[in-house]
Formats: sequence, C-alpha cells, structure tokens
Amino acid sequence: MNLKAFGNLTGALPVQNKKLPVLFTSHGSPLDIPLSIEESPFWNSLFELGKDLRNNFEVKAILVVSAHWCSRGTYVNISPEQKQIYDYYGFPKQYYEVKYHAKGAPEVAHEVKKSSPAIQETTDWGLDHGAWPMLMHLFPDANVPVFQMSIDYYAKPSYHYELGKLLKSLRRKGVLIIGSGALIHNLPLAGEKFRKNDRTPYGWEAEYDEWIKKQLDQRNMENLLNYETSHKLGKLAAPTPDHFVPVLYSLGLMDKEDEIKYFYERQPDIPAFSERSFVLKSH
Repeated sequence: MNLKAFGNLTGALPVQNKKLPVLFTSHGSPLDIPLSIEESPFWNSLFELGKDLRNNFEVKAILVVSAHWCSRGTYVNISPEQKQIYDYYGFPKQYYEVKYHAKGAPEVAHEVKKSSPAIQETTDWGLDHGAWPMLMHLFPDANVPVFQMSIDYYAKPSYHYELGKLLKSLRRKGVLIIGSGALIHNLPLAGEKFRKNDRTPYGWEAEYDEWIKKQLDQRNMENLLNYETSHKLGKLAAPTPDHFVPVLYSLGLMDKEDEIKYFYERQPDIPAFSERSFVLKSH
C-alpha cells in the first residue's frame, strides 16, 4: 500500500497554537525498572524532560510507538482502559509490583485510524514495557491518557517513515507522539555477557552510536532508512527491526524547523545497547 497516496484526515481534534515536540526515547533496561530517578541518570533525564513538557505544553494525549508491540499489519489501541503489560520474564517479584495506571484515549485513537487505511483498530493490547517504564518518569501522575500503535514487523523501513508523516497534524492537536526503542539493541549478544555477570560493552557500540548521531544531525534519511546496510555494524546493532524502526516514526513526524536535541546521550555503557534519546522541537 502506498501511504503517500493518502492525506491526513485527522480533522476532528481542535488545533492548538503550540506544536508539540516529538520524542524518540529508549525505554531503558528492564533491570533498571525499580530504580529511582536518583539512582538512574536515564530515568532522571526523562523526569526533567517531563517537567519541561508539562510546564510548557498542553498535552491532551500520548501516542507511543513501542518496540514491544509488533504485529502483522498496523493496529491502534482504542480501549478506554489500558492494562499494564509486564512483558519480561524471570525477574524478582518487585519488578511486577510497579504500577502505572493511565487511561486510554479512544477518541484520539479513532483519529489516528483515520490518518491511513493501513491502520486498524483493536482493544487487544495495553501499555507494554516499551511504554510505561519511561512514562512513569515523564508523566509520573499518570494523568494524561495514553495509547499505543503497533509496529508492522514485516513492513519496509520506508513504510514506517511515511506513516509517521501522516500523523504530523496531531502535533498541533495536543498529541505527544513518542517512538520508543533503542538505536542499538542486540538481545542475544547482551545476554551472552549478562549470563556471565559482565555488563561491559563489546567495544563497537560507541562507534555505531556516534555514526548514528552524525546521520541524525545531518538528517541523512537515506542512511537511516537503509540502516541494515549503510554501515558495517548495522545488522549487528539492529538484527531485528522492532527496536530501530520507532525512530523512523519520530523522524517522519519531523518538520524542517525542528531542532534535534539529545536529552540523553551518554556513551553506551552496557553491551549491545544504546540509550541515546532525543526530542524534536521548534522554537
């Protein structure tokens, strides 16, 4: 399906004076979920960003494109109640006792569905660990309705980028859109080290992270869309599409006047993983 052929039909939501930023963020390692903002520099960066968003923008709803909801086809969750999904396994009890009770936003989700005939509606999901761990620091009071849109696991990178473009008008209608993934995410390689209680990087992570930053700064969409082959480490850094393609949604939502600001860009310090995260924001 050629997404370019369809205009954006999200006309029912009122337009605001301010255009909302767009985020691409890591959702952090599950190992860090119980940590406070004082214990985790990454959680603290989300908390500080959340204060800025809450103080300077009227956020009516949040749409998360999470690496942890993959499907065949694209779905948007229209449920008014959002169940919390603990989609990680084998952790101690306290990892399953963290609560985040945000409501859904069915009316806004219906508008997302109108933006493209490629999007289907469902109530068969909730907030997975690509969403609620970072939201609990961005919006700790859980007082902004949240819903997710799935990633079509089998679609080409250009599909995700073009679909992001079709959601642009939501930025002026109070909808904060967040791509949640990781620019480096190789779970098998990370697991090899973790099983040996080794949290040191392999060494190639910093090189690829710096290259990705350069492509983002230069807005080199060709290299980013061809991420698997445009760098020798591409397939090593992102062997599956789930954690990388959320950035393509965020970049599809970008306007020419937007600046890319990295609210977290610490050099990778755990194996096969990057927490580099940014906000797209106009003056």
